[in-house]
Amino acid sequence: MKRKICVVITARPSYSRIKTALAAINNHPDLELQLVVAASALLDRYGNAVNNIEKDGFKISAKVFNVLEGENLTAAAKTTGIGILELSTVFNNLNPDIVVTVADRFETMATAISASYMNIPLAHIQGGEVTGNIDEKVRHAITKLSDYHFVASEDAYQRVVKLGENPSYVFNTGCPSIDLAYEIKQSPKLDFDPIQKYGGVGKVLDYSNGYWVVMQHPVTTEVGNSRFHIEETLHAMYSLNQPVFWFWPNVDAGADGTSTGIRSFRETHDLENFHFFKNMEPQDFLKLLYSSKGLIGNSSVGIRECAFMGVPVVNIGSRQNSRERGNNVKDVGYSRVEILQALNEIENSPKPQISTIYGNGDAGEKIAQHLAELPLIFHKTITF
Repeated sequence: MKRKICVVITARPSYSRIKTALAAINNHPDLELQLVVAASALLDRYGNAVNNIEKDGFKISAKVFNVLEGENLTAAAKTTGIGILELSTVFNNLNPDIVVTVADRFETMATAISASYMNIPLAHIQGGEVTGNIDEKVRHAITKLSDYHFVASEDAYQRVVKLGENPSYVFNTGCPSIDLAYEIKQSPKLDFDPIQKYGGVGKVLDYSNGYWVVMQHPVTTEVGNSRFHIEETLHAMYSLNQPVFWFWPNVDAGADGTSTGIRSFRETHDLENFHFFKNMEPQDFLKLLYSSKGLIGNSSVGIRECAFMGVPVVNIGSRQNSRERGNNVKDVGYSRVEILQALNEIENSPKPQISTIYGNGDAGEKIAQHLAELPLIFHKTITF
């Protein structure tokens, strides 16, 4: 019988982080993919990632609606609690051999807790990294709940082992999102019109002479400042007076402040060079990034995929604190002056060298093969 692998996707960015592994699991002769889509990945206001998943041909085994409105710290905690209740039922019905949880978003803690309490072997992708935000706590907590670890870099491998995990079950596979970036580099041409294909809100831009991409999320440890943070970025990009494709934030606590800041700025400024999107298919988003002048904000895509593709990044604030990075990243504070200075430096500098810190483009296949071969375990003891 095929081994049943249940992968839970809880948010828009999680899909690109796991897409090639999903395909490899789906195509493996000894594996059966059980795909669960939950939380903000199901919601239109956050880009309805489920549509892209279904469009790519993946069969969804269950959908879990567990996001509590509010976009604040209490709502995040309750969303996680509801996720535990709902996912426990889903796992009981699907009876998987292994559950796979992706990265470090707060919602995926529910996946890890449910599987662990139900004695289902748990595999974690992208553990062992260092950042700011609630992601830092969630990531390492999931590491301690997990039985298998598919990390994205050598530094992350060493850190997971130092956390007391058995090296026999820690694998440096690279990051599946780099697999997508590798594919894009083979055919990088921007072969679609973003506005025609995805609609969005804002002016129809002439971006033939270059454009910037902005993706900035709230920082959950600084929720009271989320509106100020986004307004500084808005002012910087407005002053630059160049075409900008801007993506709405994730569901994190503080997102209401970020969204309110954007809407208010749109009402008080004539944004001739701005166009706003909720989401794009992963490959299209990477093509958009590859052909851009650079990415501004605090998304991990700037640290991972952009490093591999050689795309310049202005990384704002503390959300990606201490995460391994290539030479494509310029770190700045929440200041329009610092942001503009970094943008000017990028425009007057050669394109950065590519970095393979997070893999070479074959992570998905490696992960699927490990999932097919690993012994099924759900009990462990710390190694020191």
